[in-house]
Amino acid sequence: MPVNKLINAEVYTDGSCHTQHCIGAWASILFIETEKITLSGTESNTTHNRMEILAVINAVEYILNKHPLVKEIRLVSDSQYVIGLIDRQSKFIKNNFKTKAGNDIRNVDLVRVLLAIANKITIQFVKIKAHQKETEIANYNIEVDKICRKLVREAVNLLQVAPQ
Repeated sequence: MPVNKLINAEVYTDGSCHTQHCIGAWASILFIETEKITLSGTESNTTHNRMEILAVINAVEYILNKHPLVKEIRLVSDSQYVIGLIDRQSKFIKNNFKTKAGNDIRNVDLVRVLLAIANKITIQFVKIKAHQKETEIANYNIEVDKICRKLVREAVNLLQVAPQ
């Protein structure tokens, strides 16, 4: 009988948003064994930070649903916001996801989902510098950034040519 081998995954995520039109995109590149998987999507009425969170959520949920043998994820992001959310998890829970003024923290809906899925699997969050220059070494952070920016441009162009 074959033994199920537990495996690791490496994930690169990014999000982008056109602030005037509030159109955003997110992208994730996943490496699971020898497979490279690219996920992406667009949203309207959104923000940059929401796109950064959605990139992570969608990547981790994909792995949980499609690759149950993955035991650990190394998640690389240029988003200080996302990394900071993970670091503040206990504070959020202690304060019931409220600010000092008693309001919900920003993006409370997505923050709750992110923290819940981050507790389902071991995730090593790695902060990488944003907007690096291309070199001969593959940098998948640059690739997800390009995917996001392209999707946002395409969505804005469609919006601008749509009949009023």
